Amino acid sequence: MRLGIIAIQHESNTFLATVTGMDLFNRSGLLSGPAMRDAYANAHHEVTGMLEVLAREGVTVVPILSARATPSGTVTAHAYEVILDRLKTSLSEALSQGIDGLLVAPHGAGACASHPDMDGHWLGVVREMVGPKLPMICTLDLHANLSPAMVAACDATIAYRTNPHLDQHACGTKAADLMVRTLRGEVRPVQRAAFPRVAINIERQLTDVAPSKLLYQHADEQLKKPGVLANSVLLGFPYADVPEMGTAVVVTTDNDPELAQRLADELASYILEHRAEFVGHFTSPSEAVSQAMAAHAPVCLLDMGDNVGGGSPADGTVLAHELTLAGALPAVVCLYDPIAQKQAREAGVGASVELSMGAKTDSLHGEALVSRCSVVSLHEGKFTESQTRHGGMTNFDMGPTAVVRTEQGLTVVLNSNRTPPFSLAQITSCGLDPKAFRVLVAKGVHAPVAAYREVCPTLIRVNTPGVTCADMRQLTYTHRRKPLFPFEEI
Repeated sequence: MRLGIIAIQHESNTFLATVTGMDLFNRSGLLSGPAMRDAYANAHHEVTGMLEVLAREGVTVVPILSARATPSGTVTAHAYEVILDRLKTSLSEALSQGIDGLLVAPHGAGACASHPDMDGHWLGVVREMVGPKLPMICTLDLHANLSPAMVAACDATIAYRTNPHLDQHACGTKAADLMVRTLRGEVRPVQRAAFPRVAINIERQLTDVAPSKLLYQHADEQLKKPGVLANSVLLGFPYADVPEMGTAVVVTTDNDPELAQRLADELASYILEHRAEFVGHFTSPSEAVSQAMAAHAPVCLLDMGDNVGGGSPADGTVLAHELTLAGALPAVVCLYDPIAQKQAREAGVGASVELSMGAKTDSLHGEALVSRCSVVSLHEGKFTESQTRHGGMTNFDMGPTAVVRTEQGLTVVLNSNRTPPFSLAQITSCGLDPKAFRVLVAKGVHAPVAAYREVCPTLIRVNTPGVTCADMRQLTYTHRRKPLFPFEEI
């Protein structure tokens, strides 16, 4: 057997003013061949799981292309064309040598200026190149906005089942195992999907508590039925203004399309019936800080409006201001601010310097935090994470980083690269002890939980403003489907 692997992954926030160009993809690299294999070695990613299963089964792996970038704005047409041209070239080379199947790993919420359903488009291009008979099995992030084009291009789809995403590796192993069984003639996967007119609020998407936990328990019961190979619930990514935005389900059976459709419709009906349970619960910044001051320290405040893993700028200051005003200190917050970082670095450790921090991307995420600060420490910004964490990767690069402390006692970690808070090493690598703070601000919703719950007995999700605000009814959509609950009743 010779199996190709393709991973093109970007979660595109179309409400962000800045776009995603090739510079962000180049930071992770367009990789193929041995370089692609090396990039996923010892990670917790789905591609790592694929590689391990195929090695165990003695399959020859053909790493065709990997393209990744941190969640951010809409992908430019130019960047997508560069990636697509590289994909076509690498896939053509692989086909000339012969491949028996393809494992493909899109994110599922990629949006491009020229192709709003970016993942559906490139999957369709691949299907056209390989023909209708070559098996293609797909993995997806559970935040995918599933499209009919994605479903039509592939024979089976397996999405993550946990949020935070701790099962990416397991998702990849399931896809690879199913591919091996398919090529051995043991099964013949077919899939069908359903698209209930419901958008599940991101605040409700924690999978180990109700209501999402109950939904996945319902899905797990289907897996016990004869002939069912896989099923997936796509909770959706509300920050992409595309027609596919919202919830979807997909079921894969062993050559039984009628069973697949019936079970997909069953899951869709469950979501429709319980739709009111998936409407978000919101806590204001002032309420969250009051709760934090009354709780056992340290407390993690999850800054939902500046959710870096959802594409936000990472320089929102709303909670920094609120914590300072309430005197809920000591506290620590990370801000993406290359300018302030450089000023602190030029001043040097131990120096006192006046800084205007954050709020440089737009005016949606709070006003600049202006204060005289002492420069605590300077760092290269690179760190590793050995534990299984959201995102599946182990190596991170915040860029040159400065730790400063305001006169009031707020510690600010100034990064040069937008860095999602998937790992506590974002703080500890800078010599900071998380337990020394009353409050830790993590710019996310559920992704930081796996790391931060190890030190924070209380986590509070805060309805801060911004391009990832939890109340999606505050966002202006142009292209979403209608009617769609909770925007419209159904």
